[in-house]
Amino acid sequence: MKFLKPQDEFPSVKEATAEGLLAYGGDLSPNRLLEAYSRGIFPWYEEDQPILWWSPDPRMVLFPENLKVSKSMKQLIKKNAFQITYNSAFSEVVDHCAKISRTGQQGTWITPEMKQAYLSLHQRGFATSVEVWQENELVGGLYGIYLKEKRIFCGESMFAKVSNASKYGFIHLVKELEKGGVRLIDCQMYTPHLASLGAGEIPRSVFLKYLD
Repeated sequence: MKFLKPQDEFPSVKEATAEGLLAYGGDLSPNRLLEAYSRGIFPWYEEDQPILWWSPDPRMVLFPENLKVSKSMKQLIKKNAFQITYNSAFSEVVDHCAKISRTGQQGTWITPEMKQAYLSLHQRGFATSVEVWQENELVGGLYGIYLKEKRIFCGESMFAKVSNASKYGFIHLVKELEKGGVRLIDCQMYTPHLASLGAGEIPRSVFLKYLD
């Protein structure tokens, strides 16, 4: 595992550990983050750790055509149970994602440093948020990095304060991305929640071909 100085480039993802850990150190500048995502690498660490860079194998992805929408979700969509906006409350979405309690995590990986880094990407047009509203209250959402030239969306985190809110927002986003020609959504690592929506694991080598 390589220690990154600010000027260092990332090593080959083939050097990652079995768990997917590739390097540590470096910085969270917009250029560094965009380089990372364009090479299939993402940061994930807790407040008491250095910046950790990951590239897991296999990789959890969703091909838009494989999106699964349950009968109950179809009914909610038909009823317009929630209202959807894009990029209207990016900072608030990140804050909510940081506060969500997650199994196996004692703290949050969305540190103040991480939040500022993604806000910088958002201001440059690379980070996108989806907001899910109910009676003018933000009840769900997600955010990620949109690599438009590569036609890939890299999902980062989602939250829900009421049942099905994050799924509703995710489904809406996937359908919009599909209209825009996006080839896949990078979900990073397996979760049952993502699998239920149609995401699945593919070899890292296959995933990287989409980034070429």
